[in-house]
Amino acid sequence: MAATIQAMSVSGWAGPRLGDKNYVPTGSMKSRLYITLLFLPLLASAQLAVTVSPVKAIGSKAVVPLAMRNGFAVNIESARAACFLLDERGKVVGRATQWVIGSGRDKSPLSPGATKAFFFVVPSDKLLVATNLTAGITFNRVVLKGGKLADPHKDVQVRHALK
Repeated sequence: MAATIQAMSVSGWAGPRLGDKNYVPTGSMKSRLYITLLFLPLLASAQLAVTVSPVKAIGSKAVVPLAMRNGFAVNIESARAACFLLDERGKVVGRATQWVIGSGRDKSPLSPGATKAFFFVVPSDKLLVATNLTAGITFNRVVLKGGKLADPHKDVQVRHALK
């Protein structure tokens, strides 16, 4: 009997493994799994969260309010975004591209955890009388501290606020 136990320990067999039909995870493994599943959505969240408020049309211009929150661990030095103004049929009636962080008179970076408001002014060739205007926002450049570039497709999440 002792030779059999010794032979089993030498071969490396230590009981059922993951994938065996008799495998039952232990309590500590279950807790690790639950903790991993709990924090997984946090790992997939965006580092720059942008909320787009409803469009306000004034004559031949529209104002699109943005609220941005920095979820990075470092400063966001600058960010450039494009705004497309769409009417109720989905036709583009105006477009603009601007630096929304680190631009103009306020060249200060966005600190980690901080929020910033920006008002996108979008000109149009014609008078904007439609009330069902929507704004499409895309970020094409995000520069972090030290000149490191972030991936705008992965690191920026744009959501629209309810009207």
